[in-house]
Amino acid sequence: MTRALIVHRAGPGTSVQDRGRPGFLAQGLSRGGAADRLALAEGAALLRQDSQLAALELVGTGGDFEVTADTRIALTGAPMRATIDGAPIVWNASHLLPQGARLSIGAARTGNYGYLHLGGGLDLPTLLTARSAHLAAGLNGPVQAGSRLPLGPDAKPDQTGLTLGTNERFDGGTVRFVAGPQTPLFDASEIDRFTAMGFRRDTRGNRMGVKLFCDGAGFHSDAGLSVLSEVITPGDIQITGDGSPFVLLGECQTTGGYPRIGSVLPCDLPRVAQARPGDILRFSLIPLAEAVEVERREDTRRKTLRNQLRPLIRDPHNIHDLLSYQLISGVTAGDDLERDIP
Repeated sequence: MTRALIVHRAGPGTSVQDRGRPGFLAQGLSRGGAADRLALAEGAALLRQDSQLAALELVGTGGDFEVTADTRIALTGAPMRATIDGAPIVWNASHLLPQGARLSIGAARTGNYGYLHLGGGLDLPTLLTARSAHLAAGLNGPVQAGSRLPLGPDAKPDQTGLTLGTNERFDGGTVRFVAGPQTPLFDASEIDRFTAMGFRRDTRGNRMGVKLFCDGAGFHSDAGLSVLSEVITPGDIQITGDGSPFVLLGECQTTGGYPRIGSVLPCDLPRVAQARPGDILRFSLIPLAEAVEVERREDTRRKTLRNQLRPLIRDPHNIHDLLSYQLISGVTAGDDLERDIP
């Protein structure tokens, strides 16, 4: 029997996501894929499987789930309260979900997008080379309660109980961007003001992009009023008609006419996507050569995440300095006590 994930309850916007559909820009389809691509890599590392496999993207809250056979799971992205049959489990870690047990995932404590990864991945049919939903384009759609999602074969069914350090990106912060062809349309003073400003994430935002607001006047370019619609990509920072920045995400349109002040580095886009309404984002303009090096280092780090795994519960046989721990209150090795010698 094919293993499957049974969805008893799912929050709005829950969808199957992988790395998206690159290569269809000329046909009018943006890449799409997971809003937080780093979370995909983290889940793949925790389960020691291919990062191309599809996972469940949870937006703001999770749901209730069950599997038809014992299945490994991993939880990454925006931390959410999670339990298996009422017993709390650790986020950013891998666990065994027994057949018939109820996995319940609550609201995000911080950030927006959490991910449920399963051993073998969600094995839906591919559509234009990917399994992911592209909600803006109408490819596949949100996951609904009552869905039964097939799982692929799991090559390492016994490896669980691993955790990974969290890359903090869930409460705003600084994102790096590079200049683009339209950056010279803005006066140097406008660019300086842009990089000195703190921006609040708007309440509106989705997988297409995030609008930001700041105190004071918006940003404008007289030359930008004559910009023709041309190709745009995720990470581009459009300055909209009211002078507010709009950072494009994976499901953005493929062309646009708003002037772009620059483009966010791909490795920093998860910080933008995970910012919650009211969180502060700041922009740092860096040279293109530096950006290339930053992306190279981040690509290496993603590919070596498995080297950073550690067990949730340490085996005493593998703790070489075990005697240095005070395992029982009041009991020590004895050499730290002052003794009176008659």
